[in-house]
Amino acid sequence: MEVRKAKVEDYKQISLLLTQLDYPDTEAFIKEKIEILLMDPNEELLVFEEEEDKDIIALISVHFIPQLAVKGDFARISYFAVDRNIRSKGIGRKIEEYCNDLAIKRKCDRVEVHCHSRRIDAHRFYIKQGFKESPKYFVKMLPQSE
Repeated sequence: MEVRKAKVEDYKQISLLLTQLDYPDTEAFIKEKIEILLMDPNEELLVFEEEEDKDIIALISVHFIPQLAVKGDFARISYFAVDRNIRSKGIGRKIEEYCNDLAIKRKCDRVEVHCHSRRIDAHRFYIKQGFKESPKYFVKMLPQSE
């Protein structure tokens, strides 16, 4: 098994993993989103691929965010999914550690992740990986033009 950069051609398998995170119906627009992320120098969209059949069994999207007022930058995990049929086998740990190495190379001194309150198993995973809860996260929804 290996971690590699995602390709646009991975869109169907990425869409299936996002469906497992309760983001259904992404297949209609996911190719365009992947293309945008792949062109962004401050983004890494990675997949974890099985060696035998080349199935994508995990994904992670990490943004590297330069900071103005502090010396170290930070990395933000925006999407992280391991196929529900093979969780708790060390794949999430492996891909998260791979991202930590990338963040260190990019001069980041922290990694953050926002995780919905309903994802109790994910919370346990992040705590096990050394994350600490940081209170207050505000969101403002904006009107969208058609």
